[in-house]
Amino acid sequence: MPSNDGSIELAYELEEKPPALKSFFLGLQHVSAMFVPTIAVAIIVSGAIGLGAADTTYLIQMVLIFSGLATLVQVFPIGPVGARLPIVMGSSFAFVGAAIAIGGQYGLDAVFGAIVIAALVEVLIAWQFSRVRRFFPPLVTGLIVMIIGLYLIPVGIDYAAGGAEAPDYGALYHLGLAMLVLGITVGMNLFMEGIWRILSILIGIVVGYLAAIAIGIVDFTPVAEASWFALPVPGRFGFAFEPVAILTFTALFITAAIESIGDMSGITAAEGRNPKEREIRGGLFVDGFGSSLGGIFGAFPLTTFSQNVGIINFTGVMSRYVVGVGGGILLVLGFIPKVSAIVATIPDSVLGGAVLVMFGMVMASGLRLIFLNERMNRRNMVIIAVSIGLGLGVEVRPEALEALPGSAEIFFGNAVIMTALSAVLLNTLVPRPDSEFEFGLEEPVTDDDPSPHDSTGMQEDD
Repeated sequence: MPSNDGSIELAYELEEKPPALKSFFLGLQHVSAMFVPTIAVAIIVSGAIGLGAADTTYLIQMVLIFSGLATLVQVFPIGPVGARLPIVMGSSFAFVGAAIAIGGQYGLDAVFGAIVIAALVEVLIAWQFSRVRRFFPPLVTGLIVMIIGLYLIPVGIDYAAGGAEAPDYGALYHLGLAMLVLGITVGMNLFMEGIWRILSILIGIVVGYLAAIAIGIVDFTPVAEASWFALPVPGRFGFAFEPVAILTFTALFITAAIESIGDMSGITAAEGRNPKEREIRGGLFVDGFGSSLGGIFGAFPLTTFSQNVGIINFTGVMSRYVVGVGGGILLVLGFIPKVSAIVATIPDSVLGGAVLVMFGMVMASGLRLIFLNERMNRRNMVIIAVSIGLGLGVEVRPEALEALPGSAEIFFGNAVIMTALSAVLLNTLVPRPDSEFEFGLEEPVTDDDPSPHDSTGMQEDD
């Protein structure tokens, strides 16, 4: 049973090693959840700037190879680089708009030149994290985790309906497949035990995929066209260093750092704790170095994947070795395009049934961080209300900021940035009451009902 420190019931703890076969399928479960979203970045950008099939395939390869490498370093650190946490890395949708705009105006060489330089801002943040950690107490990190889950839920609905750009968006067979996967996943997680519970997401996706094949909506043409083996080539698209491109990507990498801090907090919340400073530093080092190195070979920026945080909290499998297996699978898939193409044929609606519950679990993890560590007094409730209200507001109504200059509109129109800025400013400027118990707290919090006012929000290193 979970203890009263807020941890969940873990089937496998951080340092536990499941049996080899079980680890493989648990790692494959992580890969199946993030595979299509992470390669979609390369597909969308390639299509928007008019790249051919060979270049598109190469970009997909690089995303997979460097996602795998970065995931392995997160799990098995190299010196200070790596969080030693079960973090799955992938290419983020946050960079799609900028990559399309800059690629269309300046060329793909300017995109990768900007990535190589701008990614190092995350290295700087990690290096100086001890100076900024006081701005990220549990209230702030919990709100960041919450908004990550909330703003991704519409993405999950788009997947369930067949994909945002699908001509048959919302067709009954798409919704039926999504509900089939959702029903199997939730049912097995709540009513079954052992391997059936912890593999519930993968089993749901497999059943949904077989159903999609049976009704004839899976196209295997890309599998036949894909090659069996390919290697990365540094500088394939060249490099150009445009100031506007570098500044734009720098702002986006700052956003990615904030989101990664939230994701790491969501992972450690499964153990009923906040991330340690060295875990945050190591994780951000991988974000920065991994993205910069990947950019040299043609990979789009890497960041922590929120749906995999949801998998950990949903299944109770926190073993970093399982995620290490997932990183190895990604690495192998990157070198074998034909195998990657098979996984890429999974319909969006099948994935939609799984990611909906994952994104919801991310949001729930943020709630848990706040309720375990903060009193629900007037001050904190106002901070929660304002931060979530502004963050979700600019996400669902971006046209409200159309009067701002282009770069400011992109920056302040990001849900994570707006929530983080609001939470950090209010939490810093509004003093905490010494003793205030209201809004549901009828008595002081005791040691048995944890609600520490930890000014750092991160656990001290052991």
